[in-house]
Amino acid sequence: MHRVRGLAAAAAATLLLSVPSAVGAQPAVAELQARDNPGDGGRTIRITWEPIEGPGLTGYQIMRQAEGDTWERIAFRGPMASRYSDDGATDGVKYRYRLDAAYPDTAVSSPTTAWAVSSAQWFNPNTVPAVVGTIIFTFLIVYATYHARRGRNLFIRRIAGLDAVEEALGRATEMGRVVLFVPGLSYIDDVATIAAINILSEIAKETAKFGTPLTVPVADPIVYTVARETVKESYTTAGRPDAFDPGSVYFVTNQQFAFAAAVDGIMTREKPATNFFIGMFWAESLILAETGATTGAVQIAGTDAVSQLPFFITACDYTLIGEELYAASAYISREPLLLGSLKGQDYSKFIIGSLIVLGTLLALVFSLDTPSWL
Repeated sequence: MHRVRGLAAAAAATLLLSVPSAVGAQPAVAELQARDNPGDGGRTIRITWEPIEGPGLTGYQIMRQAEGDTWERIAFRGPMASRYSDDGATDGVKYRYRLDAAYPDTAVSSPTTAWAVSSAQWFNPNTVPAVVGTIIFTFLIVYATYHARRGRNLFIRRIAGLDAVEEALGRATEMGRVVLFVPGLSYIDDVATIAAINILSEIAKETAKFGTPLTVPVADPIVYTVARETVKESYTTAGRPDAFDPGSVYFVTNQQFAFAAAVDGIMTREKPATNFFIGMFWAESLILAETGATTGAVQIAGTDAVSQLPFFITACDYTLIGEELYAASAYISREPLLLGSLKGQDYSKFIIGSLIVLGTLLALVFSLDTPSWL
């Protein structure tokens, strides 16, 4: 009699672990699997399962057991979850997992997974598209640079602001006035600042040829050092190292509006014939551009700060918008290496744009319902 009661109790316990107490609820989690996360640096095991469809489920308790150890709860996931990455695993240690589907009155345990071991891989297959894209991008740049060095005429879209550089410098030379160049207020690690220094290099070569005075106020000590050496090298390249004035490039202040006030004072006193505002600017952009406009200077601005472009477009004669800032040094110098890099990027953009259009069309075609008459 006692044996019969013991068997009945064991059967009742097994039933509680296989189905929740609610009548008509779904069974325990199916297709629970654990495997090493592919293509990573190790220490991660991925657990996937088929979620339960039914009322009353509040979530999943994820249980883990290391070989020779006891079960421990490592996470809790909501009822819609179907995967979990255990990033607390140790490489070389065997783990197995189970899910406890939590209900208001009970929990349903799934069968345990097979033992899984995490390890590091040398290569991530998910990076194959990036590798292929990098190879194609590099080939296009090398191809374009090769043809540029052989003297092939590579077409670059006309940029009005850069076409006006020589005319603006000639105007300053005729008037005997200074050329003002402001390379923004950002740091040297800013892409816009680097582009501004490249443009400054080409403008300094032209001012060296024409004998036009150049002044470059700078708002950052590191940018000051780079800008000064760049201008000095440009004068040397132009064959006029003796014409370089070390005081033409100078540090003002790193305070935003104090710098703007100082540059406004320079424009008011010296009345430059041409103002260049190239680089990264913030709220001081309109202050600088408006002051320059009142002095009658030809103003050429360029920035990748979208919020400041409207002010430069309004107050300046020419404005380099977005990528025109990055293409400017290649456009002015016609240096084969810069031209090849620029054209290689253009070819890559064309390929990417074509793939986007093709993918959109294919997605549209295959998403349409099949006509009933087919």
